[in-house]
Amino acid sequence: MDNTTLFSLDVLNDALVETTLDEVYSSLLKKGYNPVNQIVGYLITGDVTYITNFENARDKILSIDRGVIIETIVRSYLEN
Repeated sequence: MDNTTLFSLDVLNDALVETTLDEVYSSLLKKGYNPVNQIVGYLITGDVTYITNFENARDKILSIDRGVIIETIVRSYLEN
């Protein structure tokens, strides 16, 4: 019997976004910023200077398309 394992890219993307946001949140908090305000500022404007370079937080958040981050957040909110 041939069993095929299925996986969802949404699940993988959601996990990547969640991990990235957790790391960026932590870096912003360590630098004394309000992480929620800074992340929202970045998501609304696209201005990456809202995110600190500390612990490569800026590079981490730039590795994921803003649209994917917003989609993941909205999906998570609506499904919970």
